Amino acid sequence: MASLTEPALAVRAIETPIGALTVVASARGVREVRWGSQAGDGGAEPSASEHLERATGQLDEYFRGERRQFDVPLDLEGTEFQRAVWGALNRIPFAETRSYGEIARAVGRPAGAARAVGAATGRNPAPIIVPCHRVVGAGGALTGFAGGIETKRALLAHEAELAGGAREGRLPGF
Repeated sequence: MASLTEPALAVRAIETPIGALTVVASARGVREVRWGSQAGDGGAEPSASEHLERATGQLDEYFRGERRQFDVPLDLEGTEFQRAVWGALNRIPFAETRSYGEIARAVGRPAGAARAVGAATGRNPAPIIVPCHRVVGAGGALTGFAGGIETKRALLAHEAELAGGAREGRLPGF
């Protein structure tokens, strides 16, 4: 996790229908999306601030139902395997889900590597932008999510509604 006082980082807390989020960006792209509201020191490089503006704008569009995919540059820190898993998460289409086993196969591992995929998914530093909420258990069960299972359910319902599916579990304000 990045130190919020690192001078090259831009940090902003935003309010969303699922609660406060803190977005952290470097000069190369979005580094993290954190649950809750946290403040930085305000000494960011201009390019980090540009990535921050773009990311917070895209998150706002997502929650308003105007965006289905994020295209903000990313600067995620993780192992090669974690980055491969996060890349696979980014390829899950809007309003669809994949199992941990399916993600394992997508990164060239056997379905038995589902636990390793689960661990990498749990370390996703940029939830929502990298849609880890779209990963479910083998039978479609909602499994662990850093923002809580109710938040995961609400995000999936939000996407399903926009895609013409079910409306249960809608996010407040939608």
